[in-house]
Amino acid sequence: MPKHPRLMKRGSTYWHRASVPADIRSTYPKTEETFSLGTKDPYEALLLVRKAAARVDERFAAHRHGQARPSAPVIAELTRSQLARIEELYYSHLLDEDEQVRLEAFYEDGEPLPSTPVPSFDEYTAQATEFGSDARHMLARGKGDDFYRQEVEEVLTWDGLDIRLHEQSPSWKLAIRAIQSSIVRAQEAISSRNRGDVVVTPQVTLAPASAPGQGAGVLASVVRDDWIAEKARSTWVAKTKHEHSVWSQHFLDLVGDRPVGSYGKADGRAFKLALQKLPPNWVKHQALRHLTFREASEKSAELGLPSMSDSNINKIIGFVAAFWNWAAENYDEVTGNPFERLKIKVRGHARDDRDPFSPVQLTAIFNAPIYRGCLSERHWSQPGSLVLRDSGRYWVPLISLYSGARMGEIIQLRVDDVSREGGVLHFSLVDEGEDQRLKTSTSRRRIPIHPTLLELGLEKLIERRKAEGAVRLFPDLPMGEDGYYSSPFSKYFGRFLKASGADAAKTSFHSFRHSFEDACRNVDVPFEVMNALQGHGESGMAKRYGKGYVLQHLDKWVRQIRYDGLDLSHLVPMDQP
Repeated sequence: MPKHPRLMKRGSTYWHRASVPADIRSTYPKTEETFSLGTKDPYEALLLVRKAAARVDERFAAHRHGQARPSAPVIAELTRSQLARIEELYYSHLLDEDEQVRLEAFYEDGEPLPSTPVPSFDEYTAQATEFGSDARHMLARGKGDDFYRQEVEEVLTWDGLDIRLHEQSPSWKLAIRAIQSSIVRAQEAISSRNRGDVVVTPQVTLAPASAPGQGAGVLASVVRDDWIAEKARSTWVAKTKHEHSVWSQHFLDLVGDRPVGSYGKADGRAFKLALQKLPPNWVKHQALRHLTFREASEKSAELGLPSMSDSNINKIIGFVAAFWNWAAENYDEVTGNPFERLKIKVRGHARDDRDPFSPVQLTAIFNAPIYRGCLSERHWSQPGSLVLRDSGRYWVPLISLYSGARMGEIIQLRVDDVSREGGVLHFSLVDEGEDQRLKTSTSRRRIPIHPTLLELGLEKLIERRKAEGAVRLFPDLPMGEDGYYSSPFSKYFGRFLKASGADAAKTSFHSFRHSFEDACRNVDVPFEVMNALQGHGESGMAKRYGKGYVLQHLDKWVRQIRYDGLDLSHLVPMDQP
């Protein structure tokens, strides 16, 4: 049997042994690369030592390459994105190595002996199984040895990472587990290939940060942290911060943490494809909740689970796209958004998501005990003599019906947000207060108050709030724990619809906006005026110029809005008994 210069034997077990080349000996962390090949069979040892020697030579070359350029600063810990990058790089490396072996073809009984050692299919299968089993054994027990530590050291020198990790860093254990995880995954993929299944080797970008077009500079994870910190200080509530933080992290975990200027459409497409494999609420799914984002996506496809809706995918893409919009505004090296035009075109019209309230439903809503008389504030669904004219529960639906404003926009109104200009009493929907938020920049608008609301006594309620020194127009409606006024009211209104007999499959509070739109169309309100009242943005260059319609023009159209068949004569104004 041919010999190999790096093959040695200790007892009955074969080992790899190589001295560190002289040109890097002074900077290399050890004097030789010696480790067990884990076999007592001389033929198998010869196969293994050839692969081991190639890996060690790559390690020497990587160290030599690292010495030829400025050293990266030593870091104390690895980020989650860097750990995911280590796993994906090593996983791709193992599958690529497996492809190279198959390209050489396996030795079969009866064939002429090859000039160089080539394993049989059975030998190779047994070897891959043993390699994966050892990693699985170690992974399950939270253990590692010198082999896995050395593999981590090698991967950290690869382009795309180029990391110097402190010798005492707690991240070594996490990185070793990342290597073991990639081996377990690779062994499963190799087993599939052994059955004749098609398993594509993932193409992981290994270009150095300074490569042309890659944009050397700050890592995306660092930029992301700055983005989250700024938004959390200014406009985000806890729920918004959580949603944007979680999904932007999933994106980086999937495609890797690289210089912020190096991302492109391919990264956006990869994330979109992964989302399309996931079911709704995947983190609560028994088979997925303990998996990483990538693993959950792959497992979902394997199990054939129904995917989340296109609208939900678009919502998530919006979370991550918001990060890139901010990055482009704050970093010169970011020249585009990886998610531009990547949202799924949802079939149908947005109007089909919710129905407007029918005349029958509106009649049921405004004839409920809250408007006719209820037992008490607590027992609002039971008939009685108390009409809650002073409560937001009474006014918010009415205001939405005659203004088209969103639930949260109405509930957060301050007393000072209602004023008169040019003889027109109107709502100013703004986000100037710490507790005030608007859906988009175009949501900031003014809406004339409909005469019906004035006839029902809304102006007297406003005057009373001013006399009381109140800040909010509806102080009885609390903010939810997530920082939104709409959250608790939305739950209440769902119960209200059922109690009043007005609930239906495709109607909710948002149906008031659809009812308002239909009412506008019925009296031929111009499309542009309707958009101005509802806070819809204009397209093209028009949105960049001017301040919108004057109040008197809007008031002229608001006064014409009516709801045929809806009788509100029983709603007694506030100054009457």
